[in-house]
Amino acid sequence: MKKKSDFITAAGKSLIRHTRRNIRLIASISIITFTFVIFKMNSYTENVNRNLSGNLIRLHVVANSDSPEDQELKNTVRDNILAYVRNEVKDSKNIEQTRAMICEKIPEITNLARETIQSNGYSYDVETTLGVYPFPTRAYGDIALPAGNYQALKVVIGNGEGSNWWCVLFPPLCFVDVTHGTVPDFVRKDLQEVLTDEEYSIITSADSESEIPVKIKFKIVELFQESKIKLASAFHKLFSLEG
Repeated sequence: MKKKSDFITAAGKSLIRHTRRNIRLIASISIITFTFVIFKMNSYTENVNRNLSGNLIRLHVVANSDSPEDQELKNTVRDNILAYVRNEVKDSKNIEQTRAMICEKIPEITNLARETIQSNGYSYDVETTLGVYPFPTRAYGDIALPAGNYQALKVVIGNGEGSNWWCVLFPPLCFVDVTHGTVPDFVRKDLQEVLTDEEYSIITSADSESEIPVKIKFKIVELFQESKIKLASAFHKLFSLEG
């Protein structure tokens, strides 16, 4: 005949097994839920970045170095390129026309940059490409673009190891004055025409204290895209070292 203590021990073991099963079940549900949330957030940020990249073209000018002379040269090259591109895209009606013009005029833009460099007494080479490149979060007036991969006309002077300058060629943010901290209404209208309502609100309301949900969405996109950029950069450096 079993003692009372045996029944208590058996009940205790059963309770422990039951508790462990519940813990494993809760842990499994938590992991599945967390994975699902991460997947949805990643999908959301990818869609936002893909649409922003597909509807914006940025200009990215990278200096040879951070010396005052090289930075001044970068600004001179930038100004000459902006003046040239502004004249070429003034009749563009959409991003396709702007992209086609840039592709067609890359040799001319490269020559303009080289002539500017040489006329200022330098012999740096210059590389001009139109592609998709990683960018950190950047603000232009009261518009903020989250980190991500964007279409860009990239101009690299010399070693390309200096601080860079950027703006948006399409819609034409490069050609408007934002010294007072706001983007003109006609540029906002252009942005509204090429972006969804949500994408437009993300880049124009990121700093608004009254738009907390939008700020959260901006931070989600920023966090995920910055993490991907850093991870891609780390892998690139790793495999470069191995090679």
